[in-house]
Amino acid sequence: MKLVKLAWGVLLGVKDMLVLCFMLIFFGVLYMAMSADPNPANGKGGALLLAFDGPIVDQKTEIDARSFLLGDGSVGVQYQLDEVLHALDVAATDDEIKTVVLDLDRFGGAGRVALQNIGERLDKIKAAKKPVLAFATGYFDASYTLAAHASEIWLDPMGAAAIAGPGGRQPYFKGLIDRFGVNVHVYRVGKYKSFVEPFTLTQQSADAKAADQALVDVIWDDWQAHVAKARPKAQLAAFIKDPLAGTSGTTMTMAEASLKAGMVDKIGDYMAFTMRVAALAGEDADAPAGFRASGIADYIAANPPGKGGDAVGIIHVNGTIVDGEAPGGSAGGDTVSALIGEGLAKKNLKALVLRVDSPGGSALASEKIRLALMEVKNSGLPVIVSMGNVAASGGYWVAMAGDKIFAEPSTITGSIGVFAVIPSFENTAGRYGVTTDGVKTTPLSGQPDILGGFSAETDRFLQTGVESTYARFLQLVATSRKLPLEKVAEIAQGRVWDGGTARQLGLVDAFGSLDDAVAEAAKRAKIAPDNVRRVILTPKETYLSELLGSWGTAKIARVDVMTRMVRQQQAAFVAGLSDAASVITGPAVQARCLSCPPVVVNATSASLFTQLKNRFFND
Repeated sequence: MKLVKLAWGVLLGVKDMLVLCFMLIFFGVLYMAMSADPNPANGKGGALLLAFDGPIVDQKTEIDARSFLLGDGSVGVQYQLDEVLHALDVAATDDEIKTVVLDLDRFGGAGRVALQNIGERLDKIKAAKKPVLAFATGYFDASYTLAAHASEIWLDPMGAAAIAGPGGRQPYFKGLIDRFGVNVHVYRVGKYKSFVEPFTLTQQSADAKAADQALVDVIWDDWQAHVAKARPKAQLAAFIKDPLAGTSGTTMTMAEASLKAGMVDKIGDYMAFTMRVAALAGEDADAPAGFRASGIADYIAANPPGKGGDAVGIIHVNGTIVDGEAPGGSAGGDTVSALIGEGLAKKNLKALVLRVDSPGGSALASEKIRLALMEVKNSGLPVIVSMGNVAASGGYWVAMAGDKIFAEPSTITGSIGVFAVIPSFENTAGRYGVTTDGVKTTPLSGQPDILGGFSAETDRFLQTGVESTYARFLQLVATSRKLPLEKVAEIAQGRVWDGGTARQLGLVDAFGSLDDAVAEAAKRAKIAPDNVRRVILTPKETYLSELLGSWGTAKIARVDVMTRMVRQQQAAFVAGLSDAASVITGPAVQARCLSCPPVVVNATSASLFTQLKNRFFND
């Protein structure tokens, strides 16, 4: 009896300790919310400080409050593209803003379309006679795309410009799969549907490599043309060919080589840079950087978008398309379709713009979103599609509902194909003496048998299912784009296209940004251009998630060029492993693109191993 009482006392003590810990966490978070300043650059006027310490995305990843409280929900700081563009639009005509400052030392990257959209706004800032100053320790492809639009590009004396261009390596798992005796069953349609290749080959197929090389060549040419136009003084071609020209056998540093090639204007540390900014924006001894500045969050809060006018709804399909519900930053079929229905019923919309930045995902979820958009069209409202950086496979599937599709020349789209990958472990089990047996009533009884192997009837059934989904995909494209089915079959095959080629093929209608798509929607809805009110349809954020928003983010430290280069490749490796995990945890039948870059480069301070643990073991 004494033992029972002792055990009961221990349990009560543990319970009290857990309650106390939870209360301490709760009140600690509450204290931070009431006392902390999430944006230290909150002065008025002077400089608009764009200190990007994370990626720029179409839609921010929502922070899960429960995971955060358990110490497992931290994500990188993210900046929403439409907010950045709005801030720059306002700053161009704001007499209080004397200059725009780009602190790109911790920039987490962005898609090509987003970078070009921001670059256009920076050009407008300069046209308004306001200098744009950029600083970084290391410039990479994405950060230099923005910096090329600056009036002055500053580089740290210990820094360098490292332009790598698109391309890279994808992990292939065939050797590992064979070593463990796993049998990967692949069902696909589309000569170029290469998402399955990492599980069936040890290297990229010749067809997939040729298609991908053609794609990156177009993207690379577009990037060089864009940067050369923004910064004619840069000896871009020569620098890309040899970024270390003149340094061998001399005392010339990498930073000086960048200066000599016209890639940068000034070499100086961050303190020297801030003194230069202070001369333009005014000094502020109390500000962290030493000059008068407004951070982007405070500037938007002080200059919110207008709330009057007729409503044009904007719905995001961002990230991987998944079945069921999903938070912001990914596209749950149930979540997005419900938001569309709610917007149609309650928001008094006059038109709807679908913004797609997705490499695809679940075919079923993609169809659910498309059908919800068709309900909007059937109600008489115009539906216009704006393609962002990527609108491929399932991303293109949802775009087919649009009355008109806008894309950018550098948008990645197409990838019209379907696949399914299902592993079985009969060989692995057999090595350890595990066998299976039983009875059945039909050829599909107990199938697909993950431990005993798939029957021939099962293989035929699954392959036919994939072919049926592909046939529906083709027919939807032919109908929506008014193209002969034979032509669609020819340009499909899982082939990925750049926006320029896609327009020539008839997969998109016109080049244009999100602004152009909104203007077209307003025109079709007979709304005057100056009477448009944008209504972004997003899931309602819980109070606790909103409260934790500023503290559920992991910030990036300033690091040297080499460390940044290593971390970029680590992120690419994690993305490859994430694709592998999606085969196990995702839907069997997918319309998804392997050649497409990740939509969000999640810049987080978590270690590589933490990311792997979260992706593989927490799912």
